[in-house]
Amino acid sequence: MEIIRIESTDVSPEVIFDIEKNNFSIRGKSVVTEVDSFYSPLIEWLENAQHKIDNRIDFVFDLEYFNIFSSKRILFILYKLSDLKESGADINVIWHFSMEDDDMKEVGEDFACMVNLPFEFISNTMEPELI
Repeated sequence: MEIIRIESTDVSPEVIFDIEKNNFSIRGKSVVTEVDSFYSPLIEWLENAQHKIDNRIDFVFDLEYFNIFSSKRILFILYKLSDLKESGADINVIWHFSMEDDDMKEVGEDFACMVNLPFEFISNTMEPELI
């Protein structure tokens, strides 16, 4: 299956969907204005992966910020992951959040309540600035 690799920008996250290397992540900031054009191919890819995933997947979300429009698409991705789990895939969500950002942890907890997926929450600590 084709690998999706999207480099991050100032408004969009880095995305990696790679079945061969079992590497699935969305990292960075998502404030894209054209959310459908950005997220629809990702959701479609997950739909097409339904019978091609045969090992455990740790799907990493490491988002520093996302807007309300992106939030809805992230939830759609989680729904697709839940569908994959229901069809037999072993899927675990790893939700990163900053210790300084309680809101991001709460959003992850809210998402966890909305989908039938195991969530693992990992706190990212900010590196001290060197002077």
